[in-house]
Amino acid sequence: MSVLGNIIWLVFGGFVTGLGYILGGLVLCLTIIGIPFGIQAIKLGTATMTPFGRKIVEDANPNSTLKIVLNVAWLFLFGWEIALVHLFHAVLLAITIIGLPFAKQHIKLLPLSLLPFGRSFERI
Repeated sequence: MSVLGNIIWLVFGGFVTGLGYILGGLVLCLTIIGIPFGIQAIKLGTATMTPFGRKIVEDANPNSTLKIVLNVAWLFLFGWEIALVHLFHAVLLAITIIGLPFAKQHIKLLPLSLLPFGRSFERI
């Protein structure tokens, strides 16, 4: 199911969305201050490309002071907008029975889009 789900996801918008996150991350990496945020945007882009068959895990020491400060900055600058978009798409897809697995993937991406520092996406 995960391979078929990822293919359908990529065809119907996952590729374009993931590519947008990756390109935005590369633009953020052009400045020294934006490098940590750019890396997280690229991480979110790769997670958005293939969300089926993956889960969010916490890294070692996910709540260090630096990661908390960076998560708060991410939340105010980028995170809440990205989370609202994922939530909107999840609600839109949950209207139909066919869209429920895809809505679940958008819900799964919410925590990573809100607080990406100290978290990663890995295969199950």
